[in-house]
Amino acid sequence: MDPASTLDTTFWITASAILGLLVLSGFFSGSETALTAASRGKLRAKADKGSAGAKRALLITEDNERLIGSVLLGNNLVNILATSLATAMFTQAFGESGVALATLVMTALVLIFAEVLPKTYAITNAEDAASIVARPIGLIVRVFAPVVSVVRMLVRGVLRIFGVQTDPDSQILAVREEIAGALNLGHSEGLVEKEDRDRILGALDLAERTVEEIMLHRSGIEMIDANSDPQAILTQCLESSHTRLPVFQGDPENIIGVVHAKDLLRVMYRLLQEAEGNAFQALSGFAIREVAMPPYFVPETTSLDDQMRQFLRRRTHFALVVEEYGALQGLITLEDILEEIVGEITDEFDQETAPQVMRGEDGMYEIDGAMTIRDLNRATDWNLPDEEANTVAGLVIHEAQMIPSLGMVFSFHGFQFVVAGRENNRLTHLKIAPIETVDR
Repeated sequence: MDPASTLDTTFWITASAILGLLVLSGFFSGSETALTAASRGKLRAKADKGSAGAKRALLITEDNERLIGSVLLGNNLVNILATSLATAMFTQAFGESGVALATLVMTALVLIFAEVLPKTYAITNAEDAASIVARPIGLIVRVFAPVVSVVRMLVRGVLRIFGVQTDPDSQILAVREEIAGALNLGHSEGLVEKEDRDRILGALDLAERTVEEIMLHRSGIEMIDANSDPQAILTQCLESSHTRLPVFQGDPENIIGVVHAKDLLRVMYRLLQEAEGNAFQALSGFAIREVAMPPYFVPETTSLDDQMRQFLRRRTHFALVVEEYGALQGLITLEDILEEIVGEITDEFDQETAPQVMRGEDGMYEIDGAMTIRDLNRATDWNLPDEEANTVAGLVIHEAQMIPSLGMVFSFHGFQFVVAGRENNRLTHLKIAPIETVDR
């Protein structure tokens, strides 16, 4: 056989093998990107609609360490084999200079056709690409499983030597943090409205927050004295903007029940009928205890998520909050919890109030000291910490380690605080602004 013909045949066979290996390399690279970049939420939605590929993609991405190990093993095998064949082919054709030439050519081919091109496509169509490659990649994962298991043991052993502990079953980011990060990123890029972001984050935060953080403090609770005369009780209920009022006897801490306006009207109507229109005679037979419902007490440490479930299960919207020794701390309603999600809820009986956050002529924001840090952050897009205190006044007192006097100025967490109002030991009015805006 002609040596030239043999060389020509070998060249084309080798070139074809290199081309096939580059295709395999591109497949491995694109598959790795698609399966790691694909959103499990979107894959789950496609799987629920009957996509078998999405179901397989979800299955093989449950163990990312095994998946990546198998894909990288396959990718490295084909890349090294392709490079070796190219080096041999170019050395045979061009002599010693073939090594350098093979390196340049294979670097360009692998970079363009086996890395950038497939990965760009995979990122652009992550979920669709993941569904397509799930079946063959699943087979490769099973074939390479023994080798990958040995590699995993070796890697963990080396990392353990340097004091690094690995847990392949743990998630780097919790689901809540991942969603919160995506929402904040979308808001910063103008893709998600602030109101939509706040509503979703508010719902996610319910399990992390407690009743104590949003309850109405006991100093602001409107109560009915059971010892008052019936006419005064009726007048108080009619003039109140609330439909439910706690009833106490003797001491405001001694709550004996809760009156609902509808129950009160029903009893009053019945008494008027029995008294044949004589209002004074009807009122004389009125007893607040007969109208009041048993009070519902909850611990101040109850999470908002648990409390909302309890409200729904008990079919009640009103609870009194007590501390660990049983002392009354405040009250909470289902509306209070819902407001943490959708924002302030008002009706035709709510009194008009000034905006919670107003910007003064000096550029500083004027707020009520009792405003919660969370509400201030939501209104201004700031990030004041709320781990040590619930209200802005509480934060100032915590950081100052004292009860500040009127006019005192503090700077912490990148903001300047001015005490603009104080009653007894309570900070009623504050001014606040980022330090960089104050210094201008």
